[in-house]
Amino acid sequence: MNTSLGTARVDPQISVLETNRVVRNTYLLLSMTLAFSAMTAGASMALKLPHPGLLLTLAGYFGLLFLTAKYRDSATGLVFVFALTGFMGYTLGPILNAYLALPNGSQLVMTAMGATAGIFLALSAYALTTRRDFSFMGGFLMTGILVAFLAGLGAIFFEMPSLSLAVSSMFVLLMAGLILYETSNIIHGGETNYIMATVTLFVAIFNLFTSLLHLLGFMGDE
Repeated sequence: MNTSLGTARVDPQISVLETNRVVRNTYLLLSMTLAFSAMTAGASMALKLPHPGLLLTLAGYFGLLFLTAKYRDSATGLVFVFALTGFMGYTLGPILNAYLALPNGSQLVMTAMGATAGIFLALSAYALTTRRDFSFMGGFLMTGILVAFLAGLGAIFFEMPSLSLAVSSMFVLLMAGLILYETSNIIHGGETNYIMATVTLFVAIFNLFTSLLHLLGFMGDE
């Protein structure tokens, strides 16, 4: 009986320690991948590399995402995390160059960057301090992201600027929800793999930034 009680007392402590480890490793890896992505974006901008195009971007993104998920329990997964985030940084470079070429481009980029950082920090802090469970948002977010993704492809192929603007607005809301959901998922033990947690948060930040940049450009008549 004493052994059973001792085990019962240790299990919650182990769970808390494991959760704290995942949180710590996730934010450490996230900061490293953001820095690496910024470096590849900067290199892409300096070299004035062309955008790889929609098909190659999607193939590279989903291919590297698949490999990251496949090797998420090994050190190889870390290699693919940096390959994925570095590739996304490369695709961002030409987009930033296009905005920076505008009369108020620097202001647009800095505003979008500041807003993205503010939203991410505020939502993460809220989820971490309140420890609210946002798992109920999972189904809605999955459906919403799929619909927004398909609508975004439609806006590109059929050249519909108004639909593209609506998609960007949807993605701002969806990525904000994804940050809350994934942070809650980590602290409540729903996500125990820090590599996949990092990828989810990185993708949310990336899409939030590009969507805000698009919306700010539209508001500035650019």
